[in-house]
Amino acid sequence: MDRRSLKRRRKLKKIGGSKTMRIGLLHTTIREDEKLILTAADERQVEVTRLDVREQILNPDTWDLSYDVVLERCVATTLGMQATRFFESLGMRVVNSARVASVCENKFLTSLTLREKRVPTVPFALVFSEQQAITAVEELGGYPVVIKPLSGSWGRLIAKINDQDALEGVVEQKLVLGSPSHKALYLQKYVEKNGRDIRVMVVGDRAVAAIYRETAHWITNMARGAQARPCPIDEALGRVSLAAAQAVGGGVLGIDIFETEVGFTVNEINHTPEFKNVQAVTGKDVADEIIEYCLSSIPHG
Repeated sequence: MDRRSLKRRRKLKKIGGSKTMRIGLLHTTIREDEKLILTAADERQVEVTRLDVREQILNPDTWDLSYDVVLERCVATTLGMQATRFFESLGMRVVNSARVASVCENKFLTSLTLREKRVPTVPFALVFSEQQAITAVEELGGYPVVIKPLSGSWGRLIAKINDQDALEGVVEQKLVLGSPSHKALYLQKYVEKNGRDIRVMVVGDRAVAAIYRETAHWITNMARGAQARPCPIDEALGRVSLAAAQAVGGGVLGIDIFETEVGFTVNEINHTPEFKNVQAVTGKDVADEIIEYCLSSIPHG
């Protein structure tokens, strides 16, 4: 779908009535994704106020602005989380909520939540010492395994561990040089992906669009050089994507999924997902879907 077609479709979906809907866009850096959101809002004639979190004074006694809904798009997770809690405390609806963000920003908590809700996910363990790590690898079925920080994105600070020598070296580095959060050692069973995984954009109760992220490297993040290709959403992929989104509380989410011999398996969930590549290669107007979801979440009457 070209840009002209997208614009025509958005005009058909304008909000009726005379009231101007107001969205507060929480952000740090304005990326291409946020530019797409601003364009979609403008073409719907929806008022968006940019709120650079780094420039705000979040004092409930002096804050005097109100928005119909706040859309949290901060690159910095800590800043976004605190701002979300602030606006929710003032009675404003935030997409995504602090409850959803608190689950998704913690990979261990995400895994626990998916397992509790019976959504297929990668086998995992959390340990705090080298000996526990060695034992956990055995329980996960042996090498290779993947070790990750509890919080992070873009494939940073993760390592594929092929043997005990490598495990001992990486664990020692984390325990001696890492921050307190890095001393919690989150391990996942390594899943052979055959050069790709799937990113599904879920908005509300719909799996809107999906891409394959293809690369010769075992890390399939776009930020690490993977290439995007359209991925069809069949019944099975749609079902597991929505189940994963619902498990963590729903909203605007990027679901990362592996294809395995036993079916689709959820790896991680991103609560402030980048979607520009999904929109570019699939032609799906993800930005407009996000604006539509924000507007539909506003209480009426």
